[in-house]
Amino acid sequence: MTLDEGKERFIQSWGTLGSSWGITRTMAQIHALLLVAPEPLSAEDIMEQLQISRGNANMNIRALIDWNLVFKKLKPGERKEYFIAEKDMWQVVRNIIIQRKKKELEPMLKVLDEIAKVDGTDAETEEFKQVIRDIKLFSNKADATLDTLVNSDSNWFVGTFMNMIK
Repeated sequence: MTLDEGKERFIQSWGTLGSSWGITRTMAQIHALLLVAPEPLSAEDIMEQLQISRGNANMNIRALIDWNLVFKKLKPGERKEYFIAEKDMWQVVRNIIIQRKKKELEPMLKVLDEIAKVDGTDAETEEFKQVIRDIKLFSNKADATLDTLVNSDSNWFVGTFMNMIK
């Protein structure tokens, strides 16, 4: 396998994986391209290499910047904007966790708080309330665990993870 074939396969696979993070395939492919790029790339470079439109490239680059997975890099004497990916995988994982919590878990916790206040004392209502309490308990524990993970350093995480798999 050549380097170009390896890069292409990585970009396609990372794009597929991106849907598991709650992002689009194109957004993940841009991230993958920037991860393996030895130098910062311009939007035009990204468009050309991934065969995507300017609007698609710009929209997804901005989203990656919002996720703190990609950063602008200025080149002296250049008017174009260039972009680099966060290459520290611990930071990448942390940023993905932070964004997913913000987009998925936190809104769900808010909804659970609201619906836990349902009125009624009949058996069906009580069972509903109990299910919601159980989900809230689990969700709050997941939230606390993710907060601990996000606020920990990579050495602690790797050490803990290695102990778990032994």
